[in-house]
Amino acid sequence: MDTRIQIVAIGGTLVLLLVVLELVRRRRLLERYALVWLGSSAVLLALGVWSGLLGTIADAIGVKYPPTALFVVAFGFVLLLLLHFSTAVSRLTDQTKVLAQRLALNEQRQSELEKRLEEVGERAPAHEEEPEVYRSVHR
Repeated sequence: MDTRIQIVAIGGTLVLLLVVLELVRRRRLLERYALVWLGSSAVLLALGVWSGLLGTIADAIGVKYPPTALFVVAFGFVLLLLLHFSTAVSRLTDQTKVLAQRLALNEQRQSELEKRLEEVGERAPAHEEEPEVYRSVHR
């Protein structure tokens, strides 16, 4: 592999590694997702540094130019990351739907209880302000 291409590959992977570490430090990326990114960047760094291994992988997958194999491996990692994040988004979507349904049921129960209180003759508390829970969530 050409030295310039190897330097660019190593530099790009190091930048990715530093960005991931900085995102974890600033708490913008959860540790469980950072592990996936750190693992993939470590493999890409190893392939960038150890060109013999990259040549072996290139021969195994039928690629004539070893740096192209590096991009094929990187593309494979991107596909795995997309699959991982798609499953996480699907799980979160299901959880959001269940939470919205529970919230709707609780609001319905609350309004029914307020109507019963008014029928009995007791005055239901006025809701001039949002409860503290809602204010803290919507900030």
